[in-house]
Amino acid sequence: MSKFVKQLVTDQLKDRLSDANYAFLVSLVGIDANRNHALRTVLADRGIKMTVIKNSLARRATEGTPLAAGFEKIDGACAVCWGAADAVALAKELVKLTKDKNLKGFAIKAAVLDGEALDSAQAVGVSKWPNREEQIAMLLGQIVGVGAKLNSQIIAVGGGLASQIKQLAEKDADA
Repeated sequence: MSKFVKQLVTDQLKDRLSDANYAFLVSLVGIDANRNHALRTVLADRGIKMTVIKNSLARRATEGTPLAAGFEKIDGACAVCWGAADAVALAKELVKLTKDKNLKGFAIKAAVLDGEALDSAQAVGVSKWPNREEQIAMLLGQIVGVGAKLNSQIIAVGGGLASQIKQLAEKDADA
């Protein structure tokens, strides 16, 4: 490949990955064209982008970006996956696809999150984290829980006071 063509490919990949803060590197070894097309269709339906690129060109394209760490020690053929709602959602989808028997050979090789390179075991571990929606639900539950507890304590004091006033009123009515 000539330098001019390499530069065009590098620039095009830079543009595609410019907004990505995380990416997963996956292996497609052993997947035939029909299964590859089916895989890409499934990924596209879920908002995940995938591209196969030569490692040296990927290193050049991600130089100076948060994704650069992911390509430093990678070797062998791999594809770059990015997109989805967040990194955890992407990891969950990719792990789900690795378990598909029709996609034998599809595996997560590495990942890069916020400028930190992860090996395959760490990348799979990301799928066990709560995703953005789950984190928001947990946070709201904690906020509402404190408010509910405070509310019940305020009502309990008021209820106790009202009960004592009622008993005094009944005592005065009997006397």
